[in-house]
Amino acid sequence: MSDPTPDLRARRASSFGSRAAAYAEHRPDYPREALEWGLSGATGTPHRVLDLGAGTGKLSLGLAGLGLDVTAVEPDAEMRAELERRVPSATSLAGRAERIPLPGARVDAVFVGQAFHWFDVPAAMTEIARVLRPGGVLVPMWNYEDDSVPWVAEFTELGRDGARKPAGNHDLRQVEHPGFEPFESDRFRHVQRRTAESLLETIATYSLVIVSAPEESSALLTRLREFLASNPATANGEFDLPLITWALRARRR
Repeated sequence: MSDPTPDLRARRASSFGSRAAAYAEHRPDYPREALEWGLSGATGTPHRVLDLGAGTGKLSLGLAGLGLDVTAVEPDAEMRAELERRVPSATSLAGRAERIPLPGARVDAVFVGQAFHWFDVPAAMTEIARVLRPGGVLVPMWNYEDDSVPWVAEFTELGRDGARKPAGNHDLRQVEHPGFEPFESDRFRHVQRRTAESLLETIATYSLVIVSAPEESSALLTRLREFLASNPATANGEFDLPLITWALRARRR
C-alpha cells in the first residue's frame, strides 16, 4: 500500500460511501470539550453551525447535542443517507467544500471532522469564508489513536500501511488565508469502548483499505487481528481504545 497518486487520492476520497453503515457504526465520536473549545473561538455566541464534509454525521450529532442549529453538507449520497437517519434534526444538503450550497455569512461556525485533508484547501477556505459571518470560526478536527500508549503505538505501527494518519493539522497550522486569522490548535484525550472485531471494522473503513486489492486488505486485517488476540490489553472482550482529538480553529476576519 503505497503513497497515493492523484488518481488513487481521488478514489480514496470518494470511497467511503461503500462502507457508510460501518463508518457510522464504528468510527469514533468527538468529545464535547473539543466542540466547545472550537465554538469558543468565535466572537459572540454561535447558534448556526455547518458540518462540512459531514459523512455520516459523527460531528453533526455532537453539535446537535449542544442545542445548535446544524446544517450538514456531504457529497456522497450513501453517507448522507446514514447522516439523515442518525441525525434527523440536522438540515442535510448535497455539496462540496469548494462549492457550499449556502448563502453568504449564513453560519457562525464551520466544523470539519476527519475531512479537511481531502479538500482543495485554498479554494475551500475561500468558500468557507464566504458562508461564515465575520468573527465566526473554522474548526477542523481529527480523531487519532493515542500512540503514547505502548500497545497502541505497536498496533498503529503494525497497521501503518492501511491506517496512516492524514497529513493534517500540523501542516495546516501553517496555512494562511486572507479571510482568516492564524490557526490555533489543541488536543483532547478520550476513549472509545471497543472489541477486537469492532476495532478491525473501523480499520476496514479507512480509505486506503477500502480501495486496496482484497488480498492486501485481508493480509493487513489478519496481522492486526493476530496482534489484538495476543495482546493482554485487547485479548479478552471489551477494552478502552485511547484516542486523541486534534482540533484547529481559525477566526473569520
